[in-house]
Amino acid sequence: MNANSNMKNQPKYINPYFGGILLGILLLATFYLAGRGLSATGAVKLSVVTIMDKIAPVHTENNTFYSRFIPEDGSSPMFNWLVFAAIGTLFGGMLSGAIFGRLKKLRIEHSPKISARTRLIAAGIGGILFGIGSQFGRGCSSGAALSGTASLSLGGLIVMALMFGIGYVFAYFFRKLWI
Repeated sequence: MNANSNMKNQPKYINPYFGGILLGILLLATFYLAGRGLSATGAVKLSVVTIMDKIAPVHTENNTFYSRFIPEDGSSPMFNWLVFAAIGTLFGGMLSGAIFGRLKKLRIEHSPKISARTRLIAAGIGGILFGIGSQFGRGCSSGAALSGTASLSLGGLIVMALMFGIGYVFAYFFRKLWI
């Protein structure tokens, strides 16, 4: 197999510099149109509140955390721009995958040194830790770090610095999961 045919089998992604410019424009547009930055965990939080409100409405209404997210007018918490942004992100990713030929089959990208199962377990543990951390940090990387840094928030700058700094430290210990 020559190098040219091997390149055809590699998944294609958007140029990261162009993607960064698009993300910056999107962030600027959300500040201008919505008055605040991006946030992925906000949509998940509103989904949980909606589910809790359907399952146990009395508990949800009496809970100080959940009750803050239930609209006074009786409308659904899901009718929020953050939910629509998350849905758009999902479909945008699928559209990108379709355009660049990555939707043909589900694949698990991992190092040849580990199994696909190990990669999925590591990704699951990392996702759980990231979800817990996003609640301690009062937002995910897009809300606390990206939007916070863009608005020159000291908290956002601290989150961004610590997120990348700790990521680099731990990358040394967990590098065999992807190299």
